[in-house]
Amino acid sequence: MTESHRRPLAVFDLDGTLADTAHRQHFLERKPRDWSGFFGAAPQDPPLERGVRMAVEAAGDCEVVYLTGRPERCRRDTLAWLAAQELPEGRVWMRGNQDRRPARVTKLETLERIARGREVRMLVDDDELVCDAARRAGFPVVRADWAAASAELKDAQEREGRT
Repeated sequence: MTESHRRPLAVFDLDGTLADTAHRQHFLERKPRDWSGFFGAAPQDPPLERGVRMAVEAAGDCEVVYLTGRPERCRRDTLAWLAAQELPEGRVWMRGNQDRRPARVTKLETLERIARGREVRMLVDDDELVCDAARRAGFPVVRADWAAASAELKDAQEREGRT
């Protein structure tokens, strides 16, 4: 077993936790929502310094992994963004391209899979419903409350299962 597999895990969300999505929220205010535009603008997300700092600090004691509601088709852009922000290397868990279940369901399912045989030191996420579900399942949670809340994004996460 490698050293990284013995270290506890620190699990970080991306949008609203590490990445500031405010500049692309307008894509979700349209009817119908412009998902291609929303995800296409993700590479230009400014970093959320508090979340980035927390991930870098966590890497001292933990293996950092990323759990996002972004669809798998965004993997290349997501990996490039993480590298550009000089975030710790770590596995990126993404939603299947056709998975439209609420984030609180998909993320908890994936978190439970990630945690098999591993200690999860913390989950850091901005979605209140994801945080509540993870807490109920016994995971230690840090609610990322440092980005501006978006009603459109919350609705998209819950009703449309898109992020």
